[in-house]
This record gives sequence, structure tokens and C-alpha cells, in this order.
Amino acid sequence: MIDSSAVAGLDRLVSHRQQFLALEGKQYFNYGGQGPMSQAALDAIVQAHQRMQAMGPFSGATNQWVTAEAAQTRAAIAAELGTTPDTITLTEDVTVGCNIPLWGIAWNPGDHLLLSDCEHPGVIAAVQEICRRCGVTYSLCPLLETVNGGDPAAVVADHLRPNTRLLVVSHIFWNTGQVLPLERIVKVCRDRPSPVLVLVDAAQSVGALPLDLPALGVDFYAFTGHKWWCGPAGLGGLYVRPEAMAQIAPTFIGWRGITTDAAANPTGWQPSAQRYEVATSNYPLLAGLRAAIAHQAEWGTAAQRYQRLVELSQRLWSRLRELPYIRLVRQTPPDSGLVSFWVLENGEPSPAWHKQLVDELERQNVFLRTLQAPNCVRACTHYLTLESEVDELVAAMGSILRPTLS
Repeated sequence: MIDSSAVAGLDRLVSHRQQFLALEGKQYFNYGGQGPMSQAALDAIVQAHQRMQAMGPFSGATNQWVTAEAAQTRAAIAAELGTTPDTITLTEDVTVGCNIPLWGIAWNPGDHLLLSDCEHPGVIAAVQEICRRCGVTYSLCPLLETVNGGDPAAVVADHLRPNTRLLVVSHIFWNTGQVLPLERIVKVCRDRPSPVLVLVDAAQSVGALPLDLPALGVDFYAFTGHKWWCGPAGLGGLYVRPEAMAQIAPTFIGWRGITTDAAANPTGWQPSAQRYEVATSNYPLLAGLRAAIAHQAEWGTAAQRYQRLVELSQRLWSRLRELPYIRLVRQTPPDSGLVSFWVLENGEPSPAWHKQLVDELERQNVFLRTLQAPNCVRACTHYLTLESEVDELVAAMGSILRPTLS
């Protein structure tokens, strides 16, 4: 018997997907790199540009409009993250969001930073420069080894030092897809004679996980709108826990982050997380991100979207396990939309085959990517992905690899 509710659900998803030009005639598995934008988001950006030009791009009316657009966007973001608008800084991307607390802390020679061994190269480079300039040291916490078992919070606890001031860690690892138990990690960092601040790279979690940042307890949570939210590139944000705000000063300072009301705020900074914003940005992107968030909400809640993307990633993971020339990076079913794997040649991972597979799939309008650490291939499923696309991806991989590797 045909499940009528399943058919109706598929029809609704297919209709929802028609808003995405990038999904027409393509099988898209690169949400962890950049999500496709809906037509609603594209239209919102164009309309915002047109409105600015109609008002005069630099005018009193435009200034009032920009201020209102920023406030509405902080509110929309805050609602998705379970927080309040005053905790949200608008940024360009995750890297800028991470750099704000990294450079805002008043570092002293001899201080220590702890990073997981799965952090993005851009964040690692910023930490290395801080160490060079400020006489600070850093070390890596081996969380990659916990992807197939182990307690990440216990590993973090074992690697904290008396002089550790900041832990930098991702909520979802960009290479393995592992979701870290942030609430327990934060507790480990806070229950110390000298509490350790926690900075989270949230590139892969915002728009994928249902979130309540105050409940997680993190101090800083840097995110972007262009991945799992499927918003425009060039717009992201930083959540700053109110109690942590006093511990980081603005490094780059501009008119958006200051106030002339010295009586209300003697520092000259905005009393909210807006103090870390700088100056002129591409304001029409604000409307685009709000439209992207709203379009996703039309399909379902954050919890419903997360449930679907995990069901799809587990479907992909289980089918890849059946291929003899594929070894999954993660040996347990995924709890995020990221699935990484190695292509085996003579029983060993083959970087040459990783690139060859990704390139050949792209020629067939199937989009994955290679990673460097570990050197592997990554596919991402979102709530937008179809079950048939997962099955067709595995079949396409088989047709490419089987003649040579079987």
C-alpha cells in the first residue's frame, strides 16, 4: 500500500526545492561549503538594493532603513539561536566572528590557548599569530580520536592547564561531522579555580542543529549564514554571552560599534554586542538572510529539519558501508549532515582517487568535495536532499570506482 502521507511530504519538499536554482538538474552535497540560495532570498537582496537606490544610497531615510534592517536581522538570528538580539554581532563570516574574541582578550605572556585538533586552518593561523605577537602558547586537544568512541569532555579536561584562558572548539567538526557535547565541555571549562572561556566555531551547526545558546553556556559562538541557512555569502554573526562581554574589547572600531552618549556608556562602545561591528557593509544581504531563514521555516521547524538531514546522512552512511572500496571516517551512524569517507586502492586511502572521484561526479552534475585533514571526500545532506539523490549518488560512485577498484 502506498503511504499517502509520505507521498504528500515528498510533493511538498519537491515544491519547496523549486525555489533553489542550484538544485535544478543537479545533485548538491556541498552544504557544508556553501548552501544554495532560494529565489526568495535572491529577490529580497535585489529589492533591498533597489530600495536603497530609490531612497538615495546615502541619505537620512536610508540610514534609518539600514538601522532597522540590522535590528530586524539580529532579532531573526537571535530567535533561531534561542537568545536575545543584544547578544548578536553582525559579521561577514565565521572567521571574523572567531577573530573578535581571539584578539579582544587582553593576553599576557605565558597565557595558554587550547584548540581541538579538528579546527579550521584560518582559526589556527589567527591563534598562531597571537602566540607570536603576545608571548602566548597553544596546544592541540586530540578530539579527532573520539569520533569513533570516547568522551570529548573528559579529553578536554585532561588537556586544560592552570594557565589556559581560552578553549577554541567546533560544535560540529567540519571534517568528521562529529557533534560535540558542548554543554558538558563548557561545564568542564567553567568548574575550575580560573574559569576558561569557550569560543565555538559554529560554521557547521547554525542552520543544522536546533540551538539554545544560553542553555549551552558558551561564551562566544561564531557562525555564518551562507552554509546550512542557505543565505548569502558575506554575512554571519557572533553570539557573545552577556557575562563574557566585559572580557573582550573591540579590536577594530567604527561608527556602528560606538555611541556618543558618554553618560550612558563611558567607554564609547555600544552597550550590546553591536560594539564589535565596524562600519559600512553590504546591507541588502540582511534582507537576503532573513528571507533564507524564513523560507526554511516554511518547510518545518529547526528540529524537524535536523531530524530529516540526519535520517538522510545515515541513509548515505549505511549505503556507503556496502561499497568494498569505501571506508567511512566515522564508524558509527552520523548525528549531523556531514559524511566523510576514503576511497581505497589496494586497501589504503588514495588521495588521487579522492580528487578523481569528485571531479568525475561534478562532470555528472553531482557536487561533493575533497578535504585535506584528513585527506578524504565529504558529502553533506540537508533537509532539502531527496532520498533518491542519496541512492543515485552511491550508484554513481559505484559505476565510477567499481571497474578499476573491485
